[in-house]
Amino acid sequence: MKKIIPFIFLGLLCQCSQNENAIVTYPKILVEYPNSERIEVADYYHGDTIIDVFRWLEIDTAKQVLDWVDQQNKATFSFLEQIPFRGEVKKRLEELNNYTKISSPISVGGDLVYYQNDGLQNQPILYIKKQSSDIPEVLVDPNELNPKGTTTYSIIGTSKDDKYVALSVQEAGSDWAKIKILEINTKNFLEDEIHWVKFSSAAWDDNGFYYSRYPAPASGEELSNTNQFHSVYYHRIGDPQEKDQLVYRDDKNPKIYHNVNLTEDGRFLILNRASGTDGFETWVKDLMDTRGEFYPLFTGFTNKNYVIDFYDKYFYVLTDLNAQNYKLIKVPYDQLDVRNWEDVIPQKKILLNSVSTGGGYFYANYLEKATSKINIYNFEGDSLGEVKLPGLGTANGFSGKKNQKDLYYTFSSFLSPPTIFNYNVDSKNSELYFKTSLSFDPNDYEEKQVFYKSKDGTAVSMFIVHRKNVTMDGNNPCYLYGYGGFNINLTPRFSPSYIFFMEQGGIIAIPNLRGGGEYGESWHKAGMLENKQSVFDDFISAAEYLIDNRYTNNSKLAIAGGSNGGLLVGACMTQRPELFKVALPAVGVLDMLRFHKFTVGWGWVPEYGSSEIKEQYKYLRAYSPYHNIKKGGQYPATLITTADHDDRVVPAHSFKFAALLQQSQGSEAPILIRIEKEAGHGAGKPISKIIEEQADIWSFVLYNTHSPFLKN
Repeated sequence: MKKIIPFIFLGLLCQCSQNENAIVTYPKILVEYPNSERIEVADYYHGDTIIDVFRWLEIDTAKQVLDWVDQQNKATFSFLEQIPFRGEVKKRLEELNNYTKISSPISVGGDLVYYQNDGLQNQPILYIKKQSSDIPEVLVDPNELNPKGTTTYSIIGTSKDDKYVALSVQEAGSDWAKIKILEINTKNFLEDEIHWVKFSSAAWDDNGFYYSRYPAPASGEELSNTNQFHSVYYHRIGDPQEKDQLVYRDDKNPKIYHNVNLTEDGRFLILNRASGTDGFETWVKDLMDTRGEFYPLFTGFTNKNYVIDFYDKYFYVLTDLNAQNYKLIKVPYDQLDVRNWEDVIPQKKILLNSVSTGGGYFYANYLEKATSKINIYNFEGDSLGEVKLPGLGTANGFSGKKNQKDLYYTFSSFLSPPTIFNYNVDSKNSELYFKTSLSFDPNDYEEKQVFYKSKDGTAVSMFIVHRKNVTMDGNNPCYLYGYGGFNINLTPRFSPSYIFFMEQGGIIAIPNLRGGGEYGESWHKAGMLENKQSVFDDFISAAEYLIDNRYTNNSKLAIAGGSNGGLLVGACMTQRPELFKVALPAVGVLDMLRFHKFTVGWGWVPEYGSSEIKEQYKYLRAYSPYHNIKKGGQYPATLITTADHDDRVVPAHSFKFAALLQQSQGSEAPILIRIEKEAGHGAGKPISKIIEEQADIWSFVLYNTHSPFLKN
């Protein structure tokens, strides 16, 4: 059934374009929703019957579904194209994104290899800067190899002799990759090519590398069928893939991830076996013992144990075992019993987020109130001081070989674009290596961190950023972004899109919800499985804090999140629809009863639970966004975003959610779905597609929050 909704903003015509808090009237836009046929399919869960009327939308390659996608996009873009300032929003976003960006260099035989995007190139170019020259040379330009900009090339390993680099090549945003080998000196690709790779590095020895892949999927099911039997192989340079040696496969447990890496000395092959995204086993193989097999270092899937290095008969391991905030221990390779373990960097009150090695030292990256702090330690565990960072923000890097004297790291914050520093191991000094030329004045903006109380009284931190001249009268457009899951940290990061919204008088708010890892493993566990509702409560309480403290009001508040954050938005907008004006669920996990049946969705069961287990079904059913849409509900203006090549969170989640929401909406607020073609879960998306999508999102937010568009 088609439905036509006249969408009209009420209020006063804006009298002055610089009156940021004015209420404005925009032209009426008619939304004509495509027909979404209802075909009932019954599922039975522990005595409950669940009717799914849009099961047919799960078959994303069916003609009926492809036609539905085209019709939905037609309706969505018909709406978006009528927003009067949409073209100017895109123009301003292009201006803000048009600056040079580079990655922290990695040392390959003393030469520096890095990515650089000169501004609006769809994909960053891989460069090498040789010791003998100050002029960088192009290694790989994805934009020349694919002018459409939908192919990405990512370094996943360099050979021990520094002659080759293994590149993961991904098309149209899919998680599927092929591995290609580039000879650095000639800049030519070898004939070697490995297919059906997912979630893999390339761990090199003298003659080739270890990697992980799946069996080839059935034709037509590449982007949706369950992935099983993730296995480890060895590829010798010059051989066809058919000759690759199977190193490890678990035939009894097909739903296990297997990833490998080598210790720097090349002696031990480290195997991580994960049943999902939370916790994993660690096994090792001594390559000096030609008859040796993998043996367990840490068993069970409850804890996380990362082998950082092997040195002087000890494995150095970052662990959360009896350490919710993590610690670094050393384990003698020939005496693995827990009684022989020793602390190298003991647990502290703040989170030890990661540990890297370079130049013969450990660099401990701590998070203190979700901002970075870098401490230096030797292998005996003696503290050698702290790396002085430019301010409060996020730092990453400090990685290199034991004999390397110059390391590199990146620092960024909400108001500082990523800046690269050269850190000298001997002098312990940092020197500026690269600073962006982006033109904006951070002194015009203000960033702060506040703490608010969630529903159960738990204190939650939140970053708030805005222009200094914003008046806190409760009338500002506000963008509340969250994630809250999988031990992922939301720390300060620079975004040209955020700058654009703040130029419009908008406020950016990012809370550190439970389920994330900002405050250690206990914070993560407080927001997973049966505790997942606490994450939604934290986000809802953040919205209430912003309203109560007159940053905004519920007619100006937009909520956003992607992937697990899309679940967050879907759950909150169905639980408290009156609290938000705009909802932006991106590539979201929205059907919590069936998520584990697609591609790698089974890997999220340790985080979410499974509908196949009675007690877990109860809480999943209670918050599953798709199953909690109510006929006649007054839902906020919603722009769902997904992509046709998303084989991580399959687009069926978004398709079904959009179809049911459109048919259930009881208010005049539009329910739209924007389905990107030749794109995936988000990684590697061309800058042109990013800008187009962001222009649509911000135009939708400003339009639906009655906010004037302010020209820069």
